[in-house]
Amino acid sequence: MSKKNRIRLFTDTPLKIGEIYTANENQTHYLKNVMRLGLGDEVFLFDGINGEFESQILEIGKKTLSLKVNKKIFDFEKSPDVWLLFASLKKENTDIVIQKAVELGVSKIFPVQTEYTFNAHLKPERVKAQVIEAAEQCRRQDVPEVQNLQNLQQILSNWDKNRTLVYLDETGSGETFAKASSKMKAPVAFLIGPEGGFSLREFELLKSLSYTLSVSLGKRILRAETASISALSCWQAMVGDWK
Repeated sequence: MSKKNRIRLFTDTPLKIGEIYTANENQTHYLKNVMRLGLGDEVFLFDGINGEFESQILEIGKKTLSLKVNKKIFDFEKSPDVWLLFASLKKENTDIVIQKAVELGVSKIFPVQTEYTFNAHLKPERVKAQVIEAAEQCRRQDVPEVQNLQNLQQILSNWDKNRTLVYLDETGSGETFAKASSKMKAPVAFLIGPEGGFSLREFELLKSLSYTLSVSLGKRILRAETASISALSCWQAMVGDWK
């Protein structure tokens, strides 16, 4: 199988060369029925701890599949210490934010309830599955941690003041990204408001905190999912591991 078509699976079981890994029911269905793999085919496994390993299918059952871990192909590489906090959106837009945040290297994702949050109902199991799938596809070695939905004020009341919280100011009063980038070295987190923006009370609260940084992404009003992708892309290019 070519590297272009490499099939990767995440497991929370630590991997070791020579051991047998048993795929779960969902993974077995994917490998056997979706990808149509058979005995002897290669699958690449990563565990978020030890790196990525080449494995080979040894046995295929009705609901389980066994793979032998043959060799390590990549050492573990941790993604940058950058977090994303975003007000949950409509289902399809929330999906976009989660997928792209994983691809752009965030290490922790916080769905946030703000005063104008449109959709405050997220299924943790579904979000976790999306995060794992995105990590498998983009070939990162770790999987971001996903927090349960929390109220913005609750998050801020427990915030580590050593982590800069960059919030996007759609009013245009924040610093330009380029000017503010020198203040955004990790650990850092980005806060993206809902479709209706932050409330006046939320703006006042954010401005009053010593660890926050107000940033503007220009004169045009961006959709929340666009703002998330833009902010993370700018950070990666100027400060993160794209540099």
